[in-house]
This record gives sequence, C-alpha cells and structure tokens, in this order.
Amino acid sequence: MENEKNKNVKKIILGVMALGVIIGIAVCFIIAYNNTKGSNIQTNVISTNNSSTSNTTTSQNTSSGSSSVASTSNSKNLNITDGGSYDLSGEYESVTINTNKEVILNLNGVQITNSSGPAINVIEAKTVTIVLSGDNKISVTTTEDLDGAIYSKADLVLAGTGSLEVKSNYDGIVSKDTLLIKNGTYIINSDDDGIRGKDSVEIQDGNFTINAGGDGIKSSNDEDTSLGYVTITGGNYNITAKSDGIQGITKVTINGGTYNISAAEGIEATYVKIDDGTINISASDDGINASKKSNIGTPTIEINGGNITIKMGQGDTDGIDANGNIYINGGTINITGNSPFDYDGTAQYNGGTIIVNGEQTNTITNQMMGGGMKGGMPGEMNQNGNMPNGEEMQMNGGRRGR
Repeated sequence: MENEKNKNVKKIILGVMALGVIIGIAVCFIIAYNNTKGSNIQTNVISTNNSSTSNTTTSQNTSSGSSSVASTSNSKNLNITDGGSYDLSGEYESVTINTNKEVILNLNGVQITNSSGPAINVIEAKTVTIVLSGDNKISVTTTEDLDGAIYSKADLVLAGTGSLEVKSNYDGIVSKDTLLIKNGTYIINSDDDGIRGKDSVEIQDGNFTINAGGDGIKSSNDEDTSLGYVTITGGNYNITAKSDGIQGITKVTINGGTYNISAAEGIEATYVKIDDGTINISASDDGINASKKSNIGTPTIEINGGNITIKMGQGDTDGIDANGNIYINGGTINITGNSPFDYDGTAQYNGGTIIVNGEQTNTITNQMMGGGMKGGMPGEMNQNGNMPNGEEMQMNGGRRGR
C-alpha cells in the first residue's frame, strides 16, 4: 500500500512539473511574439544641444531596429532615410526625408531656420505625418525659387494639439500630392501662397492665421485638371491674401467652420459649394467667384446653408460672380456692395435668406444680364471634383501662376 502511495505522489509531482514546463514555454512564446511585433515599430528620439562649447545631435532608438537618422557635416541638418516615428526637439537648420516608407515626425518645441532651402524637405516617402506638440517655429529666407518652407513630394498630413509658426519668402506649407490637416494651430506669413496642395487640400479642424502675398489656401494641378480641389469641414480661419483667400482649380467645398477673409477674391473655383459655416468676406474684386479654371464643366456657385456676409469694395466688384450658374437653396446671404450678383448662365433662388444693402429680397439680380455662357448644369461634382458635361477651360494661378 505504501509503494502505491509513493507512485501516486511521483505521478502528481511529474504532472505538476510538466504543467510548469508547458506554461513556461507558452510565456516565452508570448514574450518573443510581442518583441517581434515591437521591433517593427521604430521610434527615434532626436534632440539638439546648443551651448558655447557643443553643437551636437543625438539620436536614441527606442526599439531593437537600427537608427535611420544620419547627420551631415553640420549636425543640425538631419537626413531621415528609413521609415518610422521620430521625436524631434530643439533647433535645426533642415530636416530631409528620403525613403519609400511611412514617416511620422513628432515636433515638440522645434525651431528650424534655413537660408538655402526648405526647412522640412520630403524628397520621397509613402506618407509623411507631422504631429505638433508645444510651440514650433519654421523660418525660411532664401534667394532661390523655393516651393515651400515645408515641401513634400509625398502625401502630407498635419495633426496634433500644438502650434506651428511658418515664415517664408515664398510659399508656406506645400504638398505636391494630397495635403490633409486634421487639427492644430497655424500662423503662416508667406510672400506667396500660404497653404498649397497639388491634388487636394482637405482640412478637418484647426486654427489658422494666414497672411499671404498670393493665395491663402490653394489646390491646383496643371497636369490633371480633374484634381485640385479644396474641402473644409471645420476650423477657424483668419486669412489676409493679395490674391484669393481660398482657391481650388476644380472645386471648393465648405461644410463648417468660421472664416474671416480679406482678399482680392474671397473664394474662387470652377465649382463653389457651401453647405455650412460662418463666412465673412471683404473683397476688392469678387466675394465668391466661379470662373473658368479647369475643364470639368460649367462654372457654378451652389449655396445650401451657412451664414455668409460679403462686403465689397467700390468699383467694378461683384458679391457673388459666376461665369456660369448660381443656385441658392438655403442659408443666409448678406451682401453690401454695388453689384450683389453677376452670372452668365442660370440663377435659381430655391430657399434661404438674401439681404442686399440692408434689405431682404428673394430675387437674384444680374449686373451683366447674362452676357457670357448660357445654360444650366444638372447635378454636381463628386468628392474628387468631377463634373459632367466637360468643357475646355483655361487655368490661372496665384502670384507666381501656380
């Protein structure tokens, strides 16, 4: 009987030991798996140390991958040659990105000053996302023809709760593909365009103060005129521009936000569509203008909602001017000026409130009495700016024709 008890005890001990081995193997497997996943996420912490005796750039990689930051002869010039997430703080002269992967730049108290090129220059990347924390400043002064203080040949995304101040003697923020701004605070002073995207500019939210020698916010594509559209769904905007406040070669869509625009022309595109928002425009030419800027169809202005106030300068100026059609379906429109409306095609008042020089009216008057293009255009563009019934139209641009 004693031997049988001992055998049972041994079996129990062996069973417990086997279970322990199995649990140990499982834990090791889980740890190894998590380490493998973690090694695919690369984060580099980069800061500059400026003192009278040192001028160094440090790069700390928080994962098991290798660092992808290379310093040039001047340690304030950073070259990023691999994908990953990079935390930047301190002072720099330039940041250059050249990779076929996605890059995330986390800017926290960064100051970049460049006298020979873009402060942030994206030569190649899958997508570049700039995330703002704290106060960040970028300044570019160069005698060369510069596309932008921030210049990207890839899709560019800006986001974060911080701020970014940009000073440029050319353009401010430029993407040669799509430009998406999710949020953040932006102060832009540029001798030409403030914000420019080639295929599109899409803004979801944020606070913007823009002083531009050309256009404030702009999208234009000379190669594919079905692109070049601006879509804004929210945010606060104070725009002062010598040319257009907001311009899209194909379409400008506004569906929310608060705007104070002082410019030659407040909003301009082939198709202007306003669904919502509080918009205050002071213009010396046209307040809202639909002109022949692309080959996508008849220039049209469509207003479905929002509160729009337009104050026009003296002379040959129009509050709402379309080289085609005007459709007012809703919203409140308050125009002060000699010529509230000017259109070459069809004008339809289907709803909303129209106030001209302090008096409410339900009539869309016409200064030029339809002297140009005739006929309406059923339907509207899709979200990419495409319209039916294509026509041959010419392009134009901002101060440098871009």
